[in-house]
Amino acid sequence: MKVSEIQDAILPAVVARKCFIVDINVSADNDIVLTIESEEGTVVLDDCVELSRAFEEHFDREVEDYSLTVTSAGLDQPFKVLRQYIKAIGTQVEVSLKGGHRFQALLKAVDEAGITLEHKAVRKVEGSKKKETLMLTETFPMDRVNAVRPHIEF
Repeated sequence: MKVSEIQDAILPAVVARKCFIVDINVSADNDIVLTIESEEGTVVLDDCVELSRAFEEHFDREVEDYSLTVTSAGLDQPFKVLRQYIKAIGTQVEVSLKGGHRFQALLKAVDEAGITLEHKAVRKVEGSKKKETLMLTETFPMDRVNAVRPHIEF
């Protein structure tokens, strides 16, 4: 099966459930993992069940042998698509930049080109010998971003 075929077949049901597709993975053995996220709130079991049913209406197991898993994007997983970033605007995220720099920040804005974050940083202030903790708002181009995931606080 091709990812584009799956996406075309399942998209109306995904939209009807007020969800969006994060990822479709098809292995060489036709093990299919459909990862979704809710437009608002969280994915519930009924979303996964209904999308599994919709999928099975389009693809016959007798014609093409496959296994299907419909799952939600995990809270501990990095964002994969722009819509996840957009949904997270105004929330705390964990950011990993290329080069190894990691920090927690408030996601302020996002587009295809980059992300704008508000975060604390320790910097030397002009005219002072010691460093101070400053609140910065910075925009990082997507090619500098290694991963962004929701910040989970217990």
